[in-house]
Amino acid sequence: MKPDLQIDQLPVGPDFYQSLDADYDGFKGHTLVSAHQFSESWGVWEKHPQGDELVILLSGRAEMKLKSAAGEESTILDKPGALVVIPKDIWHTAIIDEPTTMLFVTPGEGTLNQESPSND
Repeated sequence: MKPDLQIDQLPVGPDFYQSLDADYDGFKGHTLVSAHQFSESWGVWEKHPQGDELVILLSGRAEMKLKSAAGEESTILDKPGALVVIPKDIWHTAIIDEPTTMLFVTPGEGTLNQESPSND
């Protein structure tokens, strides 16, 4: 979703995120609304420094792990419609133990990914 609240529908391919960064000014002021299917846990942690992320379970089951300076906490999404709001600038990952589909509303600008986050 663009800053003027207009929506571009884009095909997903292997260079999807790189294209978004290049074509949408590093996601400045943009929000990504996307659905993804997972059959295994995420291999990385991520955080979004520009705003909160909304994650809604469509099917399956996921444990969303959040890590902050105060420690680590988990939210289990186990029924369609279950959701979690991941606060701005909080590291998070997903533990997946069955095929799962989730909907994401993500402030994309400045998104960071790493294998094991520090406690910042």
